[in-house]
Amino acid sequence: MSTMGLGHSAVLLEEAVDALNIMSGGIYVDLTFGRGGHSAAILGKLGPEGRLMAMDRDSVAVEEAKTRPVFQDSRFSIEHAPFSCLRQKIEANGWLGKVSGVLMDLGVSSPQLDDAARGFSFMRDGPLDMRMDPSAGMSAAEWINTAEVEELSSVFKQYGEERFHWRIAQAIVLDRQTHRFETTLQLANLISRICPTKEKHKHPATRVFQAVRIYINQELDELEQVLVQALDVLEIGGRLCAISFHSLEDRIVKRFIRKEAEEDPYPIGLPIQACEIEHRLKKVGGLVRPTDVEMQSNQRARSARMRIAEKLK
Repeated sequence: MSTMGLGHSAVLLEEAVDALNIMSGGIYVDLTFGRGGHSAAILGKLGPEGRLMAMDRDSVAVEEAKTRPVFQDSRFSIEHAPFSCLRQKIEANGWLGKVSGVLMDLGVSSPQLDDAARGFSFMRDGPLDMRMDPSAGMSAAEWINTAEVEELSSVFKQYGEERFHWRIAQAIVLDRQTHRFETTLQLANLISRICPTKEKHKHPATRVFQAVRIYINQELDELEQVLVQALDVLEIGGRLCAISFHSLEDRIVKRFIRKEAEEDPYPIGLPIQACEIEHRLKKVGGLVRPTDVEMQSNQRARSARMRIAEKLK
């Protein structure tokens, strides 16, 4: 996720707003406010009757929204909540089945990466935290210092697709016998020391830091929950737009859309014609990637990909 404000740019901004097919009086949800780039663009296309609800599990992002003049607007509201609270927040507003578009911008935001105190970056030294909501859950340091070697290895492999997952896990368990892991550079330096091969233009700690962040924040579980909830909150004809930044996220989104738009839900052999099968979604267009111009101006946009679907029933 990348955002606008404080020197940051929203990834696929025009493409995402176009994909939502915004109606002036519609109700829209921006599931990752960040610094408000997508939200500001959506709000700018709404008429007096339109509504925009943003959500973010990061309290810093929520406070940022409250200080920005563009969001001092009666058509806008923001909730401090994770993805999995989407249906609950929509029901509280009486909007179930009435939402015209849901936008999700997945992963970690640029401000989170750039703030060493948040502990997401392996390039800047800071406390080993990585929680998107620092007020809830276990920090990365707590987990790294207590998890068994098998659990560490499994997380590095599953969520980071790290080739040297077992070797790194063993080194962590050995090192923490003499000193706790408290900072990001402690962990990053260990990984750099342990990895026998280096990839061009990629820090050795990239995959492990991704894995720890995803695990600590339960990001893939949250994504799977919100995709199902999005179908419930959307109105017929409403759009779902998901921007992802790595293959694990994109695979979940792709499979969900395929399942709801293409797969035959009935067992083989039942006397049902294809025209009788009712799908809940239809795929809109193909995979959307940033333009060369955007990728040159914003390095974090290079891995972005967006998928779009529309609710049928």
